[in-house]
Amino acid sequence: MREARITYEGAIHHAMARGYDGLPIFKTDIAKEQLLDLLEKNAEKCKVSILSYCIMDNHYHFIIQNSSGKMAEFFRRLNGEFANFYRKKNGGRGYVFQDRYKSVLIQDDSYLLVVIAYVLNNPVRAKITENFLDYKWSSSSLYFSDMERKLIDKSFVEELFSNRNELINFVNGTNIEELPTIKTEMGKIIGGEEFYIKSLEKFNRRKDGVSLEGIRSNDQYFEPIGKIYYEFKRKYGVNPNNIKTNTFEGKRLRGKLLINLKDRGGLTYREIKEFGLFSDVKFNSLGKMYSDAVKKENKK
Repeated sequence: MREARITYEGAIHHAMARGYDGLPIFKTDIAKEQLLDLLEKNAEKCKVSILSYCIMDNHYHFIIQNSSGKMAEFFRRLNGEFANFYRKKNGGRGYVFQDRYKSVLIQDDSYLLVVIAYVLNNPVRAKITENFLDYKWSSSSLYFSDMERKLIDKSFVEELFSNRNELINFVNGTNIEELPTIKTEMGKIIGGEEFYIKSLEKFNRRKDGVSLEGIRSNDQYFEPIGKIYYEFKRKYGVNPNNIKTNTFEGKRLRGKLLINLKDRGGLTYREIKEFGLFSDVKFNSLGKMYSDAVKKENKK
């Protein structure tokens, strides 16, 4: 398997949306094809990348790279336009989708592999087919093939595997029922401490040299957020989620975590602002907070 080109400036998410009350809003081939057309149009318009997809009768799964920061706009357009199509075809004025879309950040390339397998194996778990490659309404048959569909960034996924057989063997061997998800201050993340360690043992991406695009000018590589949290808890004996920022010690620890998220995790201030620990900090103040924290560290 090859090195994935993942950086946190283009965060990758697993996203899904379900028909209202479980209704089969994508039951017909016409409906599924319409969703794919809208997917392609709006992905290009909002400049997001679709890495993988699977459309079932009553829900869809996407793996999406939020390169432009317009993921929310993308789903608003996609679901809104499909809802209009559905109402014209079937009548009615009520809801088409069950709530808004749900998205979960994928921690790093090891987890991305697992999520790809999870998405492509949807029809197998639903007992629609025994072979995930036979399902027409997923991206499974596009990788390592001459078939083209503009909406899919095939090269991204193909770079994760050496060849088509490796992809097939991995997907067939990773038919899990649930994704490994943990709760963090940034929301839910597909990853976790124990799973992270096992993933390193299994995939050991860096033993033969690294080709990550997330490389900094000083040759420091961006690290998974779960790893940063894990090591922070071990070093300071406190869960970052439980830091009390109304105390001097809590503010000191928040500054240390800020340095780690920015320098080791490669996160932007906008992304850091999404963490609950920093949600009450004004965006324009994060730069000063970071500078102050660095100065305190350098005085030691």
